[in-house]
Amino acid sequence: MRSLVLILLLLFNLQARSFFSNEDQKNTSKYIESLKNLIIATQKTRGLTNSYLNGNTAAMLLVFTSRDDMKRAIGNMESLPLAADPVINSRATAISQALIKLNRKAFKQDPQKTFSAYTEQIDHTLMLAQSVSKRFAKDLTPFGKDISSVMMEIMLPMTEYTGRLRGLGAGIAAKGKVTKSDIENIQALAYELQSLNKKLQNQMTQIVAKHPGELGANINNELTTINKGVRSYINFAQKKLLKTPNKVDPDKYFDQGTALISAIIKAYDTSNKAILENAKGWI
Repeated sequence: MRSLVLILLLLFNLQARSFFSNEDQKNTSKYIESLKNLIIATQKTRGLTNSYLNGNTAAMLLVFTSRDDMKRAIGNMESLPLAADPVINSRATAISQALIKLNRKAFKQDPQKTFSAYTEQIDHTLMLAQSVSKRFAKDLTPFGKDISSVMMEIMLPMTEYTGRLRGLGAGIAAKGKVTKSDIENIQALAYELQSLNKKLQNQMTQIVAKHPGELGANINNELTTINKGVRSYINFAQKKLLKTPNKVDPDKYFDQGTALISAIIKAYDTSNKAILENAKGWI
């Protein structure tokens, strides 16, 4: 009877993990980590630049720090095995070249034009991340496929909608006034962020149930933190920023958005760590 139990446990574990180490899954995990770092650094650069161009001169030094983070992420991407893939390399090179040019002229342009230009490159990077996940999905384990899909299609877009909410809002607070267009944009971003958060909570609940033990015990707390953070930030944007923009500190508004992005990235990192662990196999 004891032998039978051991055999059943072994078979159950083999379903969750390959017998051999999955190098393709490891390489995919490392590359999407670098993509995430580039997206986060570009989002921060965009938001701080918008705050600076709208009158918050204290943001200038932080812009240069975020640009350095962008350069490091690009350099790391170029050093990884997946960079050898011609399709991935072509798209990544186009993004990095566009960002370098944009950084050079960002302070010389209209705030709205600069914000839109950074947003365009972030969108390209998000699409690249989703392409990497789908392009190499056949090389991933069932768990790897499920969790990477959520990471690419929900978590990273959530950081982007939060980043737009943060960057536009910081600019509004720096100006101390709000336009009809600002109100429409903030409300639309809040709606998208709420919708993605609902998808995140539902899909992660399903993955935890489907792949027990893969993500660890902390993931539920991390998801709760995200859920609370989304509600709090949307409330800040709608009830304080849009109603009394002249009374909102742009730095404090920016920092609360950063805190929410950090909470999302914490769950992302937990998920990516689980992908790497899942890729180890048994030998």
